[in-house]
Amino acid sequence: MSEPAPVPLSALSLPDLVRLAAQLRQAMRAEPTELVYREILRREPGDAAVRWALAWLLLAHGRFEEAWPFYEARTEVPATQIRRPAFSFPEWGGEPVGSLLLYPEQGQGDQIMFARYATLLKARGVQVTLIAPPALVRLFETLGVEVVAGAEGLAVPRRDAWSLVGSLPRWLGVQAAEAYLPGATQCGPGGQGTGVVSRGAAAYARDLQRSLPPEFAAELMALPGAVSLAPEDTGAKDFEDTRRIIAGLERVITVDTAVAHLAGAMGKPTWVLVAHDPDWRWGWAGETSVWYPSVRLFRQATPGDWAPVLRAVRDALA
Repeated sequence: MSEPAPVPLSALSLPDLVRLAAQLRQAMRAEPTELVYREILRREPGDAAVRWALAWLLLAHGRFEEAWPFYEARTEVPATQIRRPAFSFPEWGGEPVGSLLLYPEQGQGDQIMFARYATLLKARGVQVTLIAPPALVRLFETLGVEVVAGAEGLAVPRRDAWSLVGSLPRWLGVQAAEAYLPGATQCGPGGQGTGVVSRGAAAYARDLQRSLPPEFAAELMALPGAVSLAPEDTGAKDFEDTRRIIAGLERVITVDTAVAHLAGAMGKPTWVLVAHDPDWRWGWAGETSVWYPSVRLFRQATPGDWAPVLRAVRDALA
């Protein structure tokens, strides 16, 4: 008996399409997931959650030019907690400006990743003012631009235009800089020891997926020359303190957290352990990162199974 013909997407109801998209996305079937997303948007072009989900999918597969317009939907999805500020001067759209205010968004790792554009804009003659949370202020001062500590009731300086930092790649392209934060070692050309981060911030929605269980965290710390980079172990008061510690190391091995972006931005050899369904920044395949040339990716092949990843790390060290 022959298989029944597949039901065309156009024949499915909108709730059925939403359920199908979730199933396909969970199975990491990129092409059919994209087709379902686009069918939903054909019917409901204003659906911000689907535009945001499509952006993630396209970005994870390196289709950046297609993705960036959809990425703007992040400010319309309540779960992201990203809001466009209401300033008296205009939002930047990529046109020539003399001065630009960069407004923070998302996590500290995201802000470190997007900080590369501050140096690019400065090199183009733009007066850059970067607002940053206190933990990033001293680190971002090494970029050579004006840095203002973000705080409640902050009097924002007026500039020609403003931009959320996550919108900058849309206008400036993907910039895979070798290093845009200082990374010179204090311990000779290669440095000594391996900095380790096994857990991210528990408040992050996907933290259980990215952080190592205790037994694997202990295995990572048992590697030769391993030292913890957790602030409670190093005494670091902010990311600039952590940067100075990393500068003296040979390499960093970390899960997908802010230290991965920090070490990558320094050009430090960095091994990032990524979950089976990783953040879009690390893509869905391959060992290299388009954003950080010094990063090597160790991927989880099966959800929740870190044992082969740790074996691969040990083999690489050997």
